[in-house]
Amino acid sequence: MQNEVDSQKTYIQRRAEIENKSEANKSGSLRRIRELRATIATLRTAQFNELVRSSTDRVTDLFDGFGEKGELARFLILEGHLDDTYYQYTSLFHSGRLSPNDNKFLIQIRAFFTPDPNFQIDNPNEVIAAMREADFGQSYVLNVKLVDCLLNEATRYSDQTRKLFEFIASQFDGCVDFLEAYYATGRAVPKLLSRLTDEWPQFIPTAIASKRNLSHITQLVTNLPESALETLARDGDELPDFVAAKLPEILALAPDLVPERLARIGFEVRDLPAIGKFTGIVRFMVKRGRFELSIANVEHIYREVMGETNLVAFRERNYTTLRSLTDRTLITRVERDLDIYLSDVLLELHDNSKEDAAAIADLLGREGIDEDNLREFLGRQTALLPALEGIPEKLHATVFEQQRIAPTWDNCIAFMEGSGFAAEILVAYLDRKNVRAVILEHGLHNVRETLRLREFLVTANALSDESYREYVRAVPNTFKNFPKSLDSSKLNILIEERKIAFSRETVESLNVNTDLPVLFVAENIEDYLTDPGIFGLDDDFREGLLQADITDDDKRAIIDLIDLSTLTEMPKRAALIGPILDRTNARISGIDAAKARSLILNSRPVETQISLFNKFHSTMTVDEAREVLVALPDPFSEITTGYHTPRLPKSDENRALAQWLEARGVISSWGEGGGWLLADKIRVNLKRR
Repeated sequence: MQNEVDSQKTYIQRRAEIENKSEANKSGSLRRIRELRATIATLRTAQFNELVRSSTDRVTDLFDGFGEKGELARFLILEGHLDDTYYQYTSLFHSGRLSPNDNKFLIQIRAFFTPDPNFQIDNPNEVIAAMREADFGQSYVLNVKLVDCLLNEATRYSDQTRKLFEFIASQFDGCVDFLEAYYATGRAVPKLLSRLTDEWPQFIPTAIASKRNLSHITQLVTNLPESALETLARDGDELPDFVAAKLPEILALAPDLVPERLARIGFEVRDLPAIGKFTGIVRFMVKRGRFELSIANVEHIYREVMGETNLVAFRERNYTTLRSLTDRTLITRVERDLDIYLSDVLLELHDNSKEDAAAIADLLGREGIDEDNLREFLGRQTALLPALEGIPEKLHATVFEQQRIAPTWDNCIAFMEGSGFAAEILVAYLDRKNVRAVILEHGLHNVRETLRLREFLVTANALSDESYREYVRAVPNTFKNFPKSLDSSKLNILIEERKIAFSRETVESLNVNTDLPVLFVAENIEDYLTDPGIFGLDDDFREGLLQADITDDDKRAIIDLIDLSTLTEMPKRAALIGPILDRTNARISGIDAAKARSLILNSRPVETQISLFNKFHSTMTVDEAREVLVALPDPFSEITTGYHTPRLPKSDENRALAQWLEARGVISSWGEGGGWLLADKIRVNLKRR
């Protein structure tokens, strides 16, 4: 039956095959295979004495060849005192495993000599297997071929690779020659740099601080994955700052650098003209807005990228010019950092004084700009803003202070209505001659909207008197009361310009110790004389009115209100009234000899005295008239009695005097002429006694 089933195999054999196909047996076999494979992988790196000890039963015959020294050889080998690394005694060269170069490399590192990084290794895997674990943490591992192998089989050589990077991190300055060699001929530069940046946080600052920083960073920029570049830039400023500072040198080393890689670093080009020959890089970075705002950069873009040629416009009205460009690239970048643009471009363009009003208003309306810089910029401009619309209220005062607003009543009203209103600034603005010349060409209407401005003008004590008078004159209405806290000169102007309603209350509100009440009444004399009783003014006040600039007819009317009985006691008042009566040729009842004497003797000049004497002599007796004559100045005081002959200047008044003096018997006679010496004299012949 066994032969019928299988003539080639016995029952026992077939049963063993079936048992071998069971799951448990399969698992055991697979596990044994893995163990053997792992053992095979470690055989080449295992110490020689360990290999010998693991199979002592199989190597006994090997020591027979030493003869009587077999026991010594057995001891030295099994204890590890003599192993396969002692090239002075053994050779590892076997055809198909290690080349002469490989062997030479191993011999050098065993002699504690570090080969050149570019030393030719033909079988790096075999060399790695032959190296000691400690070698990977020393300079011996710094070989281009070895590192290529380690990086490309990083999983297999994880421990060796880890030691490599630990050594580079600890001895970076000593690895410079290797890194330069690897950058030039290594096949895994991106992997090398990626591992360095991932596993050594201080790689970037250390590389930048090194003497060959330009080489390291150039390799990073050109070889590191773009996502890694972006991560590095996001995690710190060292890389972006260095690339920004050294971009011309980096591009000189890597002229074919892809511009997208630069964009990932997130820096801004500091000097576009310095990389001008790399037009692709320039245009790419400009399009992305990745450049610093400076005069040199903005002008380079304006001329070389956009092809504009009007440099006068660029320098005299830069912001206006950029706003007008069809290509929005430049203005978009400017608007992203207006504060920097203002300080580093506009204020550095010293001829930039002709920006148009729209550009100025646009700049003033932006948030986040330093107000001191805005003030300096505004002070340089020549254009005037037509209105405050669109200008933040906090800058209204600056606009008026810098005189960058059109002089109109509406703008003044808008300023006053805003939260940024400053009275002293509006006063200073209105006080300027050029502002007055323009704004006063337009009438200030008497409507509700202008009321606050009109009140402001009338109460603006800080205005110069010249400006105050012009603005008060422009105010179309009068006010019920005098403003408080105005200087007397301003009150004087209000009175002269008749801007305050005349009433007893307004008169009484004025300081009686000044000339203002008299001036106020004098300016409104007709209203006063219409009903003088309601004002309650005394003769002292009226005496002041007689000195005011009013007509003689008005003064004559005021004299009628004065109590003339005080003339003999008040020579100053008589001196005021006398000339007025003389000029008006008025007849006043109640003038007696005493009053007439006071009027005549206190009036000036002498011609007025004689004229008054002629008018009022009838109120006197001859003796009283003689007393007046004696009190007059020479030659009239000489008209007494005696043998001398007074001579008076020839005039109608003196002739009239002589006539009534003769008629009343004060003198005997008078005459004119009498020789060429007396042609212009009137001779008065006196009575002898």
